[in-house]
Amino acid sequence: QVQLVESGGGLVQPGGSLRLSCAASGIVLDFYDMGWYRQAPGKQRELVAVITSGGTPTYADSVKGRFTISRDNAKNTVYLQMNSLKPEDTAVYYCNAVRSSIRRDYWGQGTQVTVSS
Repeated sequence: QVQLVESGGGLVQPGGSLRLSCAASGIVLDFYDMGWYRQAPGKQRELVAVITSGGTPTYADSVKGRFTISRDNAKNTVYLQMNSLKPEDTAVYYCNAVRSSIRRDYWGQGTQVTVSS
């Protein structure tokens, strides 16, 4: 059974930092493009950052220069380092694993990030 388990969310003040982790089981992340998405109350889920199986990252304009996505295939884990957090970053953050060649697409259960003073 495939599982993606996010952790590291919480409450942080504006300007603070958090590091999210997404630990996978049941799949080998080496072959997957990995993404972080977020969904704020009343809004659609949006892409935050993606890192390809080859290690190339892409970021939403709203987080460029503040967030960094990385992967450790040996630990089967993907990370999202979030710095200079803003109240508008408040959302549930979801991890996603995609392997298009075999049409596999998996989601985690999400972790809440709240940025507030």
